Amino acid sequence: MQDLYRSSNAILPIASRIDGMGVSRILQLAQLAREMKADGIPVIDLSAGQPDFDTPENIRAAAKAAIDHGETRYTSLDGTAPMKDAIRHKFKADNGLDYKRTEVMAGAGAKQLLFNAFMATLNEGDEVILPTPCWLSYFDIVKVAGGTPVAVPGSLESRYKITPGQLRKAITPQSRWVLLNSPSNPSGAVYAENELAALLAVVEEHPNLWVMSDDVYEHIRFGNAAFATPASVRPDLANRILTVNAVSKAFAMTGWRLGYAAGPAGLIKSMSIIQSQSTSNPSSVSQAAAVEALTGPQDFLSIARETYARRRQVLFDGLSKIAGIEATPPEGSFFAFVRVSSLIGNQTPDGKVLSDDAVLSAYLLEAANVVTVPGSEFGLPEHLRLSFAVADDEIKTALNRIASAIGALNPSKEPVK
Repeated sequence: MQDLYRSSNAILPIASRIDGMGVSRILQLAQLAREMKADGIPVIDLSAGQPDFDTPENIRAAAKAAIDHGETRYTSLDGTAPMKDAIRHKFKADNGLDYKRTEVMAGAGAKQLLFNAFMATLNEGDEVILPTPCWLSYFDIVKVAGGTPVAVPGSLESRYKITPGQLRKAITPQSRWVLLNSPSNPSGAVYAENELAALLAVVEEHPNLWVMSDDVYEHIRFGNAAFATPASVRPDLANRILTVNAVSKAFAMTGWRLGYAAGPAGLIKSMSIIQSQSTSNPSSVSQAAAVEALTGPQDFLSIARETYARRRQVLFDGLSKIAGIEATPPEGSFFAFVRVSSLIGNQTPDGKVLSDDAVLSAYLLEAANVVTVPGSEFGLPEHLRLSFAVADDEIKTALNRIASAIGALNPSKEPVK
């Protein structure tokens, strides 16, 4: 156990529940990119996990109106009545799901709702099955709540999805949740309706296993990738499904910190108890903005999707020309998850061995001024995550720099141990 605070005669220890944890690597990289830019270094940040668009004008106008109308006080701890009705409207319009007000809630982002759910339901030793690669925060949120994350790896060949057989093998008497994220961060994998149905058939066999569906990238999909969410695929299992979503990615509202969830009333009530003792209610102004986002004009969604589709093409046109990078275009999200196994073990021009994906990512930052995220952060080593939520020209420039940096590598003289 490490010391959090030490003076001449006092020590305040860090709680064991956060031993080995740290600030999100993605947040650290984003901060580093900002500092480099402030120092005049022409860095390109491909670690970005947020849209680069402005929040749509109608949503901003709704927030300004809320301020002018005095909507700046505490609200109901799990969402205003208009917010809850907007959530219900969204699920009905987009997913064909009917919820009561007691079955939905709002929180300060999807992350808080995941945290609420795990804190409300996990006891020491309970297991949460995480198809990997997955968002890095899942692991630590589960641990903070006293649970044990169980990684089930996908691969490039499986388009980073898991199979019913893998899920069945991972289930134990301690399994409490399986957390599905489709479209996925970081891989962009999208589970089709039949694929979800097959996984849910396995869940049905285990009455104590629940499903948490993280749908925050629902509206960012490409080609023929249709969206399906577990509660609509198997409505008969809805009493064991929690669906989490947010306005952050779809409506370029990451800084507004507004997420929402729907599930059985008892679970929502328990999650609200956790929220009442942490952040209390979500921002009143953000809720007013989110009501407009969910119930107002939806034109922005197609505009953003078309932009991401174009950038995705730019990225993969460039990646296809870089030796040592293996990738398949994602079906959703604004990330590419690329395999770099053949680059591990190579040497930099100054003789340093690229012993793992973190060292490779650091090399690309140093040699190319391009920020990437190591795949090991998402539970799958020897990969990198690249964001295409940046301008086309920046993507092209970043790819040229990456190609030059990789082209300067030398084969390792000794195998990596």
